[in-house]
Amino acid sequence: MSEMSRLRPGDTIGILGGGQLGRMLAQSAASLGLKTHVLCPDPDSPAFEVCTTFTVAAYDDMEALDLFAGSVGVVTYEFENVPGETAAYLDARVPVRPGARALEIAQDRLFEKRFLSGAGVPIARFAEIASQADLETALADFGGKGVLKTRRFGYDGKGQQMIRTPADAAGAFDRLGAVPAVLEDLVSFDCEVSVIAARDVNGDTACYDLARNHHEDHILKTSTVPAGVSRETAHAARSMAERIVSGLDYVGVMGVEMFLVKDATGEKLLVNEIAPRVHNSGHWTQDACLCSQFDQHVRAVAGWPLGTAERHSDAVMENLIGADVDGWEAVLADPSARLHLYGKSQTRAGRKMGHVNRISTRISAQVSAKTG
Repeated sequence: MSEMSRLRPGDTIGILGGGQLGRMLAQSAASLGLKTHVLCPDPDSPAFEVCTTFTVAAYDDMEALDLFAGSVGVVTYEFENVPGETAAYLDARVPVRPGARALEIAQDRLFEKRFLSGAGVPIARFAEIASQADLETALADFGGKGVLKTRRFGYDGKGQQMIRTPADAAGAFDRLGAVPAVLEDLVSFDCEVSVIAARDVNGDTACYDLARNHHEDHILKTSTVPAGVSRETAHAARSMAERIVSGLDYVGVMGVEMFLVKDATGEKLLVNEIAPRVHNSGHWTQDACLCSQFDQHVRAVAGWPLGTAERHSDAVMENLIGADVDGWEAVLADPSARLHLYGKSQTRAGRKMGHVNRISTRISAQVSAKTG
C-alpha cells in the first residue's frame, strides 16, 4: 500500500450519507484524530452535528462532488444506496472504500445472490422474476411458497411480498410495483443471526462474535451476544463472512445477515444478505468491545491496521424506535445501560431514534479473533 492511500492523524475522511451511522462514524474518526466531511442532501442530517465540515448537496451534483473529493483523503459511505455513478466518479479522484463493486452487488438482490452462490456460501434457493408468469413458474418449483422481493431499494420489510397461498400469489408482481424482482424460497428458520466482519487494505480480517437478532414489524429490535449457538456454528459464520469480504477484495466493515436453521442433523446457516457498511446489529460493539465496529471501519478505510474484535462483556442492544426514545430517563437510571441518541429532531413511528446497550459480565466465549 502506498503512503498516499494511508491517512495520518489530522487527515479527512469523506462520508456519503448523514444519518446515524454517519454520525457514529464521525464520532469514532474524531476519537482517532481524524476529521470528517459529510455530504448529504438532507439539511437536517444528524451527522452534521458532529462532523468537521459538511456539504448539503445531491449525490449527482458533480460540482459538489469535485469539491468534496478535493477536500478528503478517502471516501466511504454509511448506506448502500449511494448511486453507483457517484461512487465511480469519486473513485476516479480519490480512493473509495469499500469499492464500487461492493455497492453494485449489494444494491441488487439478484447480483448479490449470484455473487454469494459463486463464492460457495450457502443461501436459500432463488429465482429471477421479471413478470407474473415468471413468478408462477418459480412458485411451482418452490412448492407454492416464497418471498417475492424487489431487486433494488428494499429494507426493513419494504419492497417484499410474502406468498403462502395461491391468493397471495395472484397479482403479487403488480402489487410489488411490476419491477425486477427475485423470489426466495421460504425458509423455516429458528432465528436471524449476523456477523460484523472487517477487512483492511492488506487483506487482514477480523470478525466480531455472532449476534442473535429479533425483529418487530420488520425492524431490528434487539441484538444479543452471545447468540446461544454452538462453537461450530459460530466458527462457520465467521468463515462465511471472511470468504465474502475476501471475495469482494473488500476494505471496511460489512454486516452479514444469516438464517439459523435447526433440524435433526443440528444447526446450519444460510446467508440472507450483506450490507457493505457498519450495521445496526453491530452497535453492541460500542460498549462490549475495546474496538467498536465504527472504530474498525475508520481504521480500515484510513489504511490503518485493524483493531481487536474481541469482546470483554456480554451485551443486548435495543433499538429505540419511534416513541421508545421517550423512555431515555429510565435508561439513564439503569447502571448496566449506555444510551446512544441520534439527535434527530422529529420522532416518527418506525424511525430509529437511538439505541441502548445493556452490558453484563461475559459468561461464555465464541470464536472471535484477528487473522492474517
